[in-house]
Amino acid sequence: MKIYPAVDVLGGKAVRLLQGDYNKATVFNESPLKAAEEWVKCGSKNLHIVDLDGARYGKSCINDILKEIKSNFNIFVQTGGGVRTLKDVEERLNAGADRVIIGTAAVKNPKLVEEAVKAFGDKIAVGIDAKDGYVAVTGWQEVSQIKAVDLGLNMKSLGVKTVIYTDISKDGMMQGFNAVETSEMINKTGLNIIASGGISSMSDLDGAAQVGSYGAIIGKALYNGALSLKDILKRFEV
Repeated sequence: MKIYPAVDVLGGKAVRLLQGDYNKATVFNESPLKAAEEWVKCGSKNLHIVDLDGARYGKSCINDILKEIKSNFNIFVQTGGGVRTLKDVEERLNAGADRVIIGTAAVKNPKLVEEAVKAFGDKIAVGIDAKDGYVAVTGWQEVSQIKAVDLGLNMKSLGVKTVIYTDISKDGMMQGFNAVETSEMINKTGLNIIASGGISSMSDLDGAAQVGSYGAIIGKALYNGALSLKDILKRFEV
């Protein structure tokens, strides 16, 4: 199972939100580069970088940060937040991203996903953020009437292979991740599902691995010291 330490960027700083609430942001590092460096020093081969300003306003704000991180570290970077057009995808890839995650636009403009997959193949992933099994969009500010599994199946039909699945009711709460719905996504879609939201213990990671998660994203539990990235990497990554 691949491990993705999260670097969420808001106002140019590395932060964590509580349940996606922009009014409940905690700054963990003034510099996203320094945050990335910390995880690289622990041995991480992957990073998950989210543009929270982009997710909220639909305009990318982190391309310079991506360039800086990729120019300093030899690490796989997947990034999402504010990816609304094919140009946004191209700009993230040109900035050095190895995989670009399309979130809100996958619901509102599935044609974009289709075009992006045709152009860039496996460099495209879809982020499915859900609450009570239904998809949340626009930086988690709005819950749709679309079931997460149905969106996953639709994305699969467009050629998508990888989905980042986040239970937003768990995100940042340090209360464990949603194994039931993550398992349902894996079993019903057959996609590579990267588990996200609420992972705060080794048992959570064991659960993610047991249900067949392709990977796991870890945020707050690393920043507050509840989990050791070195220990995680020894246990879960070959």
